[in-house]
Amino acid sequence: MVMQAISLASAGEAGAGVENPERSLLVASLLTMSGGFLDAFSWLSLGGVFASSHTGNVVFLGIDAVSGQWRQAAHHLLPIVAFLFGATLAMRIRAPLRCLAGEIVCLAIMMPLLHRIPDMITIPTIAFGVALRSASFRQVEHWQVLTVAVTGNMLRAIDQSVLASDRGAARGGRIMFLLCLMFLVGAAVGGYATNWMGAWSLGLPIASSVCVLWLCRRHRHDPHRL
Repeated sequence: MVMQAISLASAGEAGAGVENPERSLLVASLLTMSGGFLDAFSWLSLGGVFASSHTGNVVFLGIDAVSGQWRQAAHHLLPIVAFLFGATLAMRIRAPLRCLAGEIVCLAIMMPLLHRIPDMITIPTIAFGVALRSASFRQVEHWQVLTVAVTGNMLRAIDQSVLASDRGAARGGRIMFLLCLMFLVGAAVGGYATNWMGAWSLGLPIASSVCVLWLCRRHRHDPHRL
């Protein structure tokens, strides 16, 4: 059903998405699902910390700081700092596929080490990897999107829907709503898989990112196949 929705939304895809695979709806959908998955995983596995959606981390950082729980506050501060560093690096080097490979490496290293090394190392490493990817993939066709949160995409969806008389805006609204759904699906799958598989559930977002990497590299060799 989800893939059917992606196919419907992809019909008549604009040239920007075809010529640049990093901006395709399929790629954005896979990465957004991964974003939802990793938030559910980190919340359940790493003591109530978000790996990618840092609004929650900022809220808990403020609450913990005011109540004097400095250790717990640091628990939320570290992923924010790591995310900022990763995003800054990604924007400087401007190499989306290298950054995506960097995320894969970060997750693959942490998967067998989860709870064998301090969470103060695991959490920033995952956040850094997510930042590399999310800062590198921020556009579908000619619309700006977020693969790590839903609030911005929801607002953009409403904004595009208000301009529904414009055919392009209507398509933009559908894309934004679809990505919100992908994040929800990713979070649901992440919650279930984490409870069932534990640390090894990280293999799913790793596989998703590897799939995106393969799709983008394949397109560079054969531009008509994405």
